[in-house]
Amino acid sequence: MLYHLFEWFKEQGIKFPGSELFRFISFRVLLALLLSLAITMVFGKKLIRYLQQKQVGESVRDLGLAGEQMKKGTPTMGGLIIILAILVPTLLLARLNTVYIILMLVATVWLGTIGFIDDYLKLRAKRIAQQQGIAYKKGDKDGLAGWFKVLGQVGLGITIGAVLYFNSNVIIWREFVGTEQQAKADTTVFPKEVNGRTKYFTESKTPITTIPFVKGHEFNYSKLLPAGLRDYTWVLYILVVIFIITAVSNGSNITDGLDGLATGTSAVIGVCLGIFAYASGSLFFADYLNIMYIPNLGELSIFIAAMIGACVGFLWYNSYPAQVFMGDTGSLTLGGLIAAIAIIVHKELLIPIFCGVFLVESLSVMLQVGYFKYTKRKYGEGRRIFLMSPLHHHYQKKGYHEAKIVTRFWLVTILCVLVSIATLKLR
Repeated sequence: MLYHLFEWFKEQGIKFPGSELFRFISFRVLLALLLSLAITMVFGKKLIRYLQQKQVGESVRDLGLAGEQMKKGTPTMGGLIIILAILVPTLLLARLNTVYIILMLVATVWLGTIGFIDDYLKLRAKRIAQQQGIAYKKGDKDGLAGWFKVLGQVGLGITIGAVLYFNSNVIIWREFVGTEQQAKADTTVFPKEVNGRTKYFTESKTPITTIPFVKGHEFNYSKLLPAGLRDYTWVLYILVVIFIITAVSNGSNITDGLDGLATGTSAVIGVCLGIFAYASGSLFFADYLNIMYIPNLGELSIFIAAMIGACVGFLWYNSYPAQVFMGDTGSLTLGGLIAAIAIIVHKELLIPIFCGVFLVESLSVMLQVGYFKYTKRKYGEGRRIFLMSPLHHHYQKKGYHEAKIVTRFWLVTILCVLVSIATLKLR
């Protein structure tokens, strides 16, 4: 809003000291980061007090884990702080007529609503059980039905996939391959001054993604289909988007089991995605790094900066020992946003690398459940691969302190992110 306001003032011939700074994405990125941090730090404490007054506390199952009873009664639904700290800076500082910003605002509200309803239903079930004098056990089917949450994620996946595929404002600039004479004769080709040289480009709507560590690192989704079915590439693309958003969102939710684990991991991943968005949204860096240039993508780095600031600020209250938990309100939202941003910047094939912690946590649950069912069917007795899943609970059972597990998972994420960033040049 501030960006548009200063632009309107400029059109009217009204100038304010420093207003020209809003033209620079780098300035607005820094401002979004600081503003989200301030919102989280200031309103975080007030929200924690409010949740404590309303007795919106976490229920803890007796899993035999060290320190788990200390978490009993800790306020949950703190993801509201993260959502607020993402939305406010984005609405104030980003260009709101950009398709990527609109998509991310919709995704934030969409996933935040699903997570909030789930958390609210769980807390209501707990309160009703207490009023009736019934022993409440976390894990009962008291939140949103699993199929309903998946349906919500699928709906968001369809929306994002359809917009990215069909919207005319979602384009990529491809460098024209041919002679200068051919470029000038082609009406679809246009010149652009880049790094002191004149280059020729064409606009492309081709659904492509980036293959890491491969020269000529672009892959067209239509190549996965037979020639006769390539008119239906949009169906395949939307299905891929649905799968990615659902998988990463649930992976983040599974990871959110220790104080600060999902929050810190999401912040580090956000830095990686911010670099990708800023580089692909700048013609200067895109040309230097020989990566695809996506017009207007730079605005997305403002949203990502707000997300990073929200996670870092929330970590102040969520680090061990946590004063508040984000709940599904935060974990589902962060995972879905990370997936959506990765798809927008065409780096979805890098998700298994920079979201390595989410992937391993999810795989540990699937392997544990699958192996338990298989051995029970074969031997009449269920056996386990891990002492407990997800993986972070396995290390707790082995006697590692919670803070040490979280710190090491952060370090692993930092290494994964560095490898992912290296793909910008290593091919």
